[in-house]
Order: sequence, then C-alpha cells, then structure tokens
Amino acid sequence: MPAMNTDNLKLLNDWRIMIYGKTGVGKTTAARNLKGKVYALAFSPSIKVMEGKLTDGWQVSASKPIEDLADFARSFDPSKYDVLLIDDISNFEKLWFQERGRESKNGISNELQHYSQWTNYFLRVIEWLFDLPINIYITAWEDQYPITTSTGQQFNQYSPQLRDSVRNTLMGLCDIVGRLTIKPDTGDRVVILQGDDGVYAKNRLDKRTQANAADLFKFGE
Repeated sequence: MPAMNTDNLKLLNDWRIMIYGKTGVGKTTAARNLKGKVYALAFSPSIKVMEGKLTDGWQVSASKPIEDLADFARSFDPSKYDVLLIDDISNFEKLWFQERGRESKNGISNELQHYSQWTNYFLRVIEWLFDLPINIYITAWEDQYPITTSTGQQFNQYSPQLRDSVRNTLMGLCDIVGRLTIKPDTGDRVVILQGDDGVYAKNRLDKRTQANAADLFKFGE
C-alpha cells in the first residue's frame, strides 16, 4: 500500500482559501458566491450577510468559545456539505484570549503561559480542520506587520490579523491567501492574489493575480 495515492491528487479538490481585509469590505459577502451546500462556523455576527445562502451553521459562543468549538467538532459531518465557511477567524483569537483572561488571577489579564497555549491549541484546531475532506473558505481581518527583505529593507506588510506564532503557518497551508480591497475610483471589490513587499498574497490554484470578489471561486475561467 503506497503512502500516498497520487491518482487522487487534484489541484481543485479540498481547496483552502483565506481572504483578509478591513471591516466591511465584503469578505463574508463574497461567500455568497460559493457553490453547493455551505456550512458556516461563525466567530462573529457578520455571518448575517449570508442570510438565505447557508445550508447549516454554528455560531460560536463569545462567552465559552473553547467549549463551544469542541461541541462543533463532535457534531460536524463534512460529508453532508461542499464548503466549510470559517468566518472571522481573527475574532476567534480575541475570544480565546478573553476567555483565558477570565481564568487568570485577576480575572482580566492574560498570563505568560496563555500565549504558548494559544499557539498549540490553534495549530491543533487548524490541523484537524484542514484534514477534513471539504473545501474551506476563511475570512480574517487585516493588519500590518514589519518584514525585512533579503537586502535588509524594512516594510510594513498587510496580512491576516493573527499572532505571528500562528499566522505564518496558516498562510502556508492555504492554497490562496488574498487581500480584499475596494477600488476608490469605481467602488469595485477586488481580491489581490499576488503578493509583494506591501501585501501578503498567493495563489496556487490558477494563474490569476487578482479577481473581482464575485468571481473569486471561478478557478481557471
């Protein structure tokens, strides 16, 4: 028995896409263009814009996100759906630290061990999710992070808003990472799919360097 069945390797099977951008630019709204049965794992109320487009969903409790996510994991059956929408993963990070802060000595502040615990916990969750036989679309807020090029130049680069300890791993696992912006002259919502020093982006599903938000999931067309 081979370690890998290469006959099952298909570029567009079980893709993983993460789109990040400012609040309100339309990251969740872009998910209305997903095809098939969509299940939403929502970490914020922004999922409301998917009214009428979801087959099922799970709204993670802000007061007990860790326990609630465990309940989701026990109940979710990926064989019933075509796409898992993970909405607002940046807010998941904030909810996790908020809950851990309530367990600290003063009931508010996070303690040093929480940061390593978050890294281990988040990466286990992502490893489990990305092993599921289903397409996954993730939305995240954006932030700017300092980077240094091979020539020693320093830039602030846009990328998904997550702690350094998990952000790079998540971006590396995704087939597409794109920044959603609104063109000021036309109002068009455009996803940047090719990165540079100022923007982290990549696309290994087709040759597009950018796409209108409405066409994001039309691979190779």
